[in-house]
Amino acid sequence: MSASHSSSVERAPTLALGAPLSRAAFWLRSRLFATPVSAVVSLALLYLLLRWGWDFFGWAVLHAIWQVPHDAAGLPQTGVCRAAEGVGACWAVVAEKYRFILFGFYPYAQQWRPAICVLLFIGLYAASAQQRFWRRELALIWAVALVLIGALMWGGFAGLPLVADDQWGGLPITLILATFGLAGAFPLAVLAALGRRSRGMPAVRMLCVCYIELIRGVPLISLLFMASVMFPLFLPAGVDIDKLLRAQIAFVLFAGAYLAEVVRAGLQALPKGQSEAADALGLGYWQKTMLIVLPQALRQVIPMLVNTFIGFFKDTSLVLIIGIFDLTTTGRTAIDEPAWQGFGNEIYLLLAAIYFTFCFAMSRTSARLEHLFSRGQRR
Repeated sequence: MSASHSSSVERAPTLALGAPLSRAAFWLRSRLFATPVSAVVSLALLYLLLRWGWDFFGWAVLHAIWQVPHDAAGLPQTGVCRAAEGVGACWAVVAEKYRFILFGFYPYAQQWRPAICVLLFIGLYAASAQQRFWRRELALIWAVALVLIGALMWGGFAGLPLVADDQWGGLPITLILATFGLAGAFPLAVLAALGRRSRGMPAVRMLCVCYIELIRGVPLISLLFMASVMFPLFLPAGVDIDKLLRAQIAFVLFAGAYLAEVVRAGLQALPKGQSEAADALGLGYWQKTMLIVLPQALRQVIPMLVNTFIGFFKDTSLVLIIGIFDLTTTGRTAIDEPAWQGFGNEIYLLLAAIYFTFCFAMSRTSARLEHLFSRGQRR
């Protein structure tokens, strides 16, 4: 007792001397100012960040134009924005054009319908990211919500006017292409990855290899062109598929090929003993794959899967080349009006903020899933 007491007494002055140093100050000193060189670099970067940050704040907030007057005909008078060009942002263009950017050519009086669809998508994403909602009922909720989204967008029932999909645009198109594309591409990717690793079915393996290598060997733009121009040539006479569905098929095939290689990487990284243990238990091929092999393989490639999802979500902007007005296209079209030409920076900042919000949410969900699934592997 006396030895331990004397030891604690001897350490007390050391703890007392370090007590005034806060945790934040200790982090700054150890990470940013540990050496003279580190201190100089940290101060230089801090100066640049503060200077650029203040300049941006002055442009985006202090000297910004938030609204412009309108003439008797209701046309915007953008002279005040042009007078402040280069000094302050003209956020009035966002206030004037945000509905077109978000919903495209969808009838103005009916834009509450795509707005509800966007909220439904966000709600589905948020619920799917929470572990407490991971039940069988979630799949049913997704199915019902997607049917409801399609019904709201098309209309033609219960007094809702019919709106053809060539009038759709903006954020709903981006979310529809990304959501249905990934939903169709993921099971295709799993089957293609399993088929490429198949040893007993060489024909299936060769077919999967050809599909993956062919799709990965051409740009997405070429697939969209083929889906828009060449695909209708192979259909029977009198059969027509609208361009939105053709673009969706192209996205499914494209994403499926890339995801298949990600899934195959997870399958190859799995120790062979897992499969042998399943065989020893007498499990069949599909039981072994669905219950043991595939869950562990997918857990190991969560970062790569989410990275592919993020890239695919941003690639939806390429549908511009076949005449589909996604979010990026409506943003670019919004500044074609002569009155607003020259104010594209504000529009592109809005688009960047929207894309960043969705992509950052996916990355945080990925980090949370990694933390959740790695609990059992910690030592």
